[in-house]
Amino acid sequence: MATYVGLLTWTEQGIRAVKDTVKRADILKANAEKANCKVRELLWTMGPHDALVIYEAPSDEAASGLSIALGMQGHVRTLTMRAYTREEMAKIVAGLS
Repeated sequence: MATYVGLLTWTEQGIRAVKDTVKRADILKANAEKANCKVRELLWTMGPHDALVIYEAPSDEAASGLSIALGMQGHVRTLTMRAYTREEMAKIVAGLS
C-alpha cells in the first residue's frame, strides 16, 4: 500500500452544506474501504485548504479513483500527492550518485 495526501478545498456547494462535513467524512471513509483504500487521518484545517486526508491505496489508479469520486460529489476540490515513508525515501536516495 502506498500513502497519499489529499488537500481538500470546499466548493460553494460544500461551504453551504458545511454542517454535514463530519457526515461526509464518514462517507469518504466508507467509500475508501470499498475501493480497497484506508483513511489514516482526516483533519480540518485553516488556510488555503479546508481539510486534508492521509490515506493508503494499493495503486495510483485506486488513489486517483478515490479522489475523482470525492470530487464528483461536488463538495470539495482535491489535490492529491503521493507521500513517501522514511523507508521508501531511503530506497529512492540510495540509488543516487
